[in-house]
Amino acid sequence: MDKTKNLGLFERYLSVWVGLGIVVGILLGRFMGDEIKPLGELSYAKVNIPIAILIWFMIYPMMVQIDFSSIKNAGKKPKGLILTLFINWGLKPFSMAFFAWLFFDNIFKGFLNPEQAQEYFAGAVLLGAAPCTAMVFVWSYLTDGDPSYTLVQVSVNDLILLIAFIPIVKFLLGVNQVEIPMDTLTMSVIIFVLVPLITGFLSNRILIKKYGETWFKDTFLKKLKPFSIIALIMTLVLLFAFQGNKIVESPLSILIIAIPLTIQTYFIFFTSWFIGKKLKLEHCILSPAAMIGASNFFELAVAVAIALFGLNSGAALATVVGVLIEVPIMLSLVKIANKWKFTQAS
Repeated sequence: MDKTKNLGLFERYLSVWVGLGIVVGILLGRFMGDEIKPLGELSYAKVNIPIAILIWFMIYPMMVQIDFSSIKNAGKKPKGLILTLFINWGLKPFSMAFFAWLFFDNIFKGFLNPEQAQEYFAGAVLLGAAPCTAMVFVWSYLTDGDPSYTLVQVSVNDLILLIAFIPIVKFLLGVNQVEIPMDTLTMSVIIFVLVPLITGFLSNRILIKKYGETWFKDTFLKKLKPFSIIALIMTLVLLFAFQGNKIVESPLSILIIAIPLTIQTYFIFFTSWFIGKKLKLEHCILSPAAMIGASNFFELAVAVAIALFGLNSGAALATVVGVLIEVPIMLSLVKIANKWKFTQAS
């Protein structure tokens, strides 16, 4: 990793802040559940508005740095896009379903009743069918990914998501009557990608034109830098405040759900990484490609799980556990990606 990126207080101790954010969120949910309940109910198309705003602040500082004029050159390096598409749509949903079936229906069969196993499986499928859209910009930044190429990878994934998410979920759940709320799917993509993309593009053009590129990079971006990490931590606080009681009351369930989700995350990352290495991808392209596959669009998965199965369902719990384990695991993968950077073939 670029040393200048490794000196910030927030980045240096990100694992600590994330852990504190999760603990604070669980405690808030446990002891102030009634007071924060209105925030949890403040939503549109089943997308929680406070969390949406925080995620917007998480992504915007990444979007505003993108050199949009260089995006047209991404087509000259198609291998990264091909890898992303294969991992996210040809492998990930099906490997997630396999690991969920293996653990929930077989290995942990004695600990779960059929309804629990079915709902946990459904939550895992929702996570596996939704590749990361928002957080990948954070992981890409922390691993020196190419922001313009990352944007292209995410944009292509989002276009496919709008078409492929529903049929893949229906197929893997084996239920023809499953109805995915299209307003939730559409609003999630608009809020978490389109709005920060447009505002980032306009800010980049307007500020550089008015104040110059030097001021933009040396003053504006430095002041903006902490917002992503602060927004990430506050997002975790709210998510776990809303779902904290479930986490505290179901420790065994959390462990049962976390094991296959953890295995899936590392499996997808290492598969992506070694395929990309064989393809001789540059680190700045390979790293975000592996991160997109390993992480999930948990905002969408949580919203759809609640819409389909209810707030107190096993499916909703599984998606929340996905959030619980994803950030710490992805931080470990950030470290691995940066450690392996200097041995990566170019």
